[in-house]
Amino acid sequence: MEQVDIQWFPGHMAKTRRLMKANLPLVDVVVEITDARVPFSSRNPEMKSLVGGKPRVVILNKCDMADEAITQEWIEYYKEKGIRAIATDCRSGRGLNKLAPVVREVLKNELEKRARKGMEGKPIRMMIVGIPNVGKSSFINRIAGGKRAKVEDRPGVTRGKQWVTLDKGIDMLDMPGVLWPKFEDKTVGEHLAFTGAVKDDILDIETLAMRLADTLNHENHKLLCERYKLTDEETADIEPYDLLELIGAKRGMKISGGEVNTERAAAMLLDEFRGGKIGRITLERPNELI
Repeated sequence: MEQVDIQWFPGHMAKTRRLMKANLPLVDVVVEITDARVPFSSRNPEMKSLVGGKPRVVILNKCDMADEAITQEWIEYYKEKGIRAIATDCRSGRGLNKLAPVVREVLKNELEKRARKGMEGKPIRMMIVGIPNVGKSSFINRIAGGKRAKVEDRPGVTRGKQWVTLDKGIDMLDMPGVLWPKFEDKTVGEHLAFTGAVKDDILDIETLAMRLADTLNHENHKLLCERYKLTDEETADIEPYDLLELIGAKRGMKISGGEVNTERAAAMLLDEFRGGKIGRITLERPNELI
């Protein structure tokens, strides 16, 4: 089946880009939070030009739901590009203790310069950025040791900038989520829709779930079959709609007349994928860049 063509660029996101540019002079480093399940698609392609020459650190968040080996591939990929990357999981707190040391390492020359000028006490200021629903607010709340930012499992909740002070001599500037005006590759838009970075109400949920089921059947076949008790024979050369119907049938989602409620099955499949219930899945690898 054809890929879903997704376009979504709320007005407040255009405002965020202007806000970022205006506040860049105030910070020493930019920390970009991405979704470890879709590391390429969850990075704003304009980020490099937006931040200019500012040092950057990439966070591969939600690593608990991503394939661990592929996450490591991404860390190595960024290392080769001269960018430090850290895998984190805000639910368990895994990896969060690495941020401050890595930031200090990235800013080593700048901090040495400050020391020579007798300015050791000046706090490091970092800007936290990321597209919607990559777990940015949860990341800030966890690393700040308290509920400092509003958290909600839908894109676009954080709207205005806010400073959060840490105990480690670091001030964080939280910025609203940023997406770009046009998804130039349909796969990018689709992957973001799978993970919930794009609002479901602008999409046909059944079409999206059919695409996800088809993708998982080809890329993560074993995990899909284990989760929904499917067999290799049932899923061989199956059409996406039939696969979604089969998944719904396995879960007993029948309506009058014995038909499967595919809309309910679609919502369930997307929810379980986004919640990591199907397994640890990464949809993108560095050697398969779109």
